[in-house]
Amino acid sequence: MQNYLRRAWAEIHLDRLGRNVEKCRSLLSPENELMCVVKANCYGHGVEHILPYLRDCCGVKHYAVSNIVEAVDLRKSGIRDDILILGYTPAENAPAIIAHDLIQTVTDLEYAKKLSKAMEKDPVKLRAHIAVDTGMTRIGLRGETCEEEAETIYGLPGLSVEGIFTHLACADSEEDDDKKYTNNQIEEICGLAARLKKRGLNVGAVHFLNSAGCVYHKDARSDFARFGIMLYGLKPNYSLALPVDLEPVMELKACIAQVKTVEPGVYVSYGRTYKTERETKIATVTIGYADGYPRLLSGKSEVLVRGMRAPVIGRICMDQMMIDVSGVPDVCEGDTVTLFGRDGNDEITADDLADLIGTIGYEIVCGISPRVPRVEAG
Repeated sequence: MQNYLRRAWAEIHLDRLGRNVEKCRSLLSPENELMCVVKANCYGHGVEHILPYLRDCCGVKHYAVSNIVEAVDLRKSGIRDDILILGYTPAENAPAIIAHDLIQTVTDLEYAKKLSKAMEKDPVKLRAHIAVDTGMTRIGLRGETCEEEAETIYGLPGLSVEGIFTHLACADSEEDDDKKYTNNQIEEICGLAARLKKRGLNVGAVHFLNSAGCVYHKDARSDFARFGIMLYGLKPNYSLALPVDLEPVMELKACIAQVKTVEPGVYVSYGRTYKTERETKIATVTIGYADGYPRLLSGKSEVLVRGMRAPVIGRICMDQMMIDVSGVPDVCEGDTVTLFGRDGNDEITADDLADLIGTIGYEIVCGISPRVPRVEAG
């Protein structure tokens, strides 16, 4: 018996991850330092597999996460290099930030003051980067007071501000207005950095490039290139070609529990939304929406069985779903089903599935349930 339950599982191809990292690096200017975004369990791929490989085999020295829980998990996994928390951490958790030598994002002046006050009795300064809202309208300093507030934050006791950054809102768009918007964002953050330097401040790192920015808005002025989705082999924008060929790191698989042949006029699954029109060979697959395979794909997606495509029929259930394998010879109980990944000469990607239901590949891979074991592909 294998060391994981062979029901539904995600195969993680670390060799592909390594090649993706090198391809991402090939897009950078010498001035850009790679920062790997490993939030959300490495975009659903599993920190237990991805992080050691990035550290030991790819030589990554800078990481970014969403929150302090993720950051502490990285420390527990053996990461000793810089970790930037991109989101908010309550000021009362400042001692934990210090204890784990993390870098906290500062979202505004009032929050910075709270962090500073929390550090009054600690001889160690809290490391921080200031977020600047240049057009994402999410977190960060913005408006006419941005420069003065940033200068104040740099001078607050208890804080060691090591950089400023912003996030590009539409760097993955080919529309002229969006390109102009992105360029304006870049010039705004670079202009702010230049003005702060004129005020005599040691600004530190200035960074704004995300995955899409690195591809479509290459700029040597970004000290860090924050690669996320592309590390894992997905596109920032499904419809746009990339200058490098990435390889999906994750493949989602399950197996067939039962095969049956039914006559015409038989309803399949909840709600009787599907009725057979001919004699049909139906296979029940051991995966469902509780595993992260979206229910919205009901009646829309296909899977791969023995290298051939088979349509999903009826509504996807919580733990199982049905497929039409009438066109696949010799299908039997125990056969492997590829939900996304390669089987034979055919491939279905997470981006393909996302496109069917009007979402993005990010959501597909991030949504794979924790009950689905991540296993290294052998």
